[in-house]
Amino acid sequence: MASGIGSRVVVAASNAARRMGLALDGMGASMEVAKYTERLVPSTRFVAVDGVAPAVSESAAFVAPSASVIGNVSLGSKSSIWYGATVRGDVNHVVIGDNSSIGDRAVIHVAKIQGDSPTVIGNNVTIGPGAIVHAATLGDSCVVGASAQVLDGATVQEGAYIAPGAVVTPGTTVPTGQYWAGSPAKMVRSLSDEELATIINSANETTQLASLHAGECAKDLAQLVADEEKYLDDLERDPEYFQPTGVDEDDVLGQGQPGRIFNTTLSHPEEGLKRKQNQ
Repeated sequence: MASGIGSRVVVAASNAARRMGLALDGMGASMEVAKYTERLVPSTRFVAVDGVAPAVSESAAFVAPSASVIGNVSLGSKSSIWYGATVRGDVNHVVIGDNSSIGDRAVIHVAKIQGDSPTVIGNNVTIGPGAIVHAATLGDSCVVGASAQVLDGATVQEGAYIAPGAVVTPGTTVPTGQYWAGSPAKMVRSLSDEELATIINSANETTQLASLHAGECAKDLAQLVADEEKYLDDLERDPEYFQPTGVDEDDVLGQGQPGRIFNTTLSHPEEGLKRKQNQ
């Protein structure tokens, strides 16, 4: 009961503060000499360039809310673009295959002024956080490590691995199944069969994680509040007390589930009593 009273006090105080803020904003606006209209910045997750908008597969795993996908970009099935990443197909096109991932803050771009080079990324490719792929081609099942760079006209063939922080210089070809490191990047060794299998497994695990993030990012405010309430309820509920099952049978007198909170506001408790009498 104390928790319910406290919640109502917080809601009332919040509403009062909001009304006061709106009143102060209106007062300030009335005193302006040069009128100013504040405009919200629109989402930059998907941006068209010259009338060409990104083409994202309906079965794509995840495009983070803070990612930017710009212009002539094609994103394949089960692929993901993570938080803060930028994929920009403004002066040329970008193709990303299936089950590939673009890590946090990574940058994918193309070239037009110095050579006419798109960026083509194959299937099952993992691009690490902070990496840069600029006007290059990545074959299937390869890895570009965190903060590595693959530059204009370079080709990373199938099953190759670019170490974190490495720089693959323009026009370089990294052969199949090799591990390259350094700046400029050079071959270090060939990958084992076990390491090659790990590349595919890692791509699949990233896709599964992306699906989880997609589900969480798609939740609205009501769902987030419900999740928080359920978490606190599970944390504080005595295992010997009533355990909710999530079905209608949990309802008590029309007031929801007993426990830390009720599912409904107890504004008309008499309605529950009427329902009980009619049963």
